[in-house]
Amino acid sequence: MAPTPARNTSTRVHVVSDVHGNARDLARAGEGADALVCLGDLILFLDYADHSRGIFPDLFGVENADRLVELRTARRFDEARELGSRLWSGVDGDKAQLIEGAVRRQYAELFAAFPTPTYATYGNVDMPPLWQEYAGPGTTVLDGERVEIGGRVFGFVGGGLRTPMRTPYEIGDEEYAAKIEAIGEVDVLCTHIPPQVPELVYDTVARRFERGSRALLDAIRRTRPRYALFGHVHQPLARRMRVGATECVNVGHFASTGRPWVMEW
Repeated sequence: MAPTPARNTSTRVHVVSDVHGNARDLARAGEGADALVCLGDLILFLDYADHSRGIFPDLFGVENADRLVELRTARRFDEARELGSRLWSGVDGDKAQLIEGAVRRQYAELFAAFPTPTYATYGNVDMPPLWQEYAGPGTTVLDGERVEIGGRVFGFVGGGLRTPMRTPYEIGDEEYAAKIEAIGEVDVLCTHIPPQVPELVYDTVARRFERGSRALLDAIRRTRPRYALFGHVHQPLARRMRVGATECVNVGHFASTGRPWVMEW
């Protein structure tokens, strides 16, 4: 089990998810808290609200970013991949190295913004192999693991399930379910993606159902944690609802709000 902060008479934890390059607000996200919890998606590949921001428009320009968003929003994923392949074919240099270089620049800034202590897990657009290079001694990275914060046990499961978007850290349903099973009973269940509940996985702006986890939903019903915290869906139909004894909370699209979700006990 990872190290924990000292126990106070009361504990305040700030929780963020879907940071997507917002290092400025991330540097203030832990102010007044005993710990910061981050549920992933640090990288900004393409900002669907502002197509001029992110790795993709930096490489290929805003017009191509506009087109990619249009195709993905229309769920024309094959055409979106064809567009990407065509654009990359005209680029000098190795695709993987160019992307990794851009990701490294973002990670250097974002991990430097984490306060001490921070407990973090991966999102579906993150690149886990790079995290250990950038996580300082005050940042604990957890995936399929538990940690105690202020007397409560937090369990962390990172990544997302496979989709036509083919983001970097998508895994199979069985592998994801095994990580859920590994953490067992906890007080606070922290994941990047939501449980598979229609109101929690539907994005009202993108007008589509994102992938949630049935195994996560089953674990919530079976183990009854106090809270299930997650992100991933930027504009959900419901940000908060109860599943049995558990309060399920989408902690918010931090890239746009700049505000952490707060829990105290």
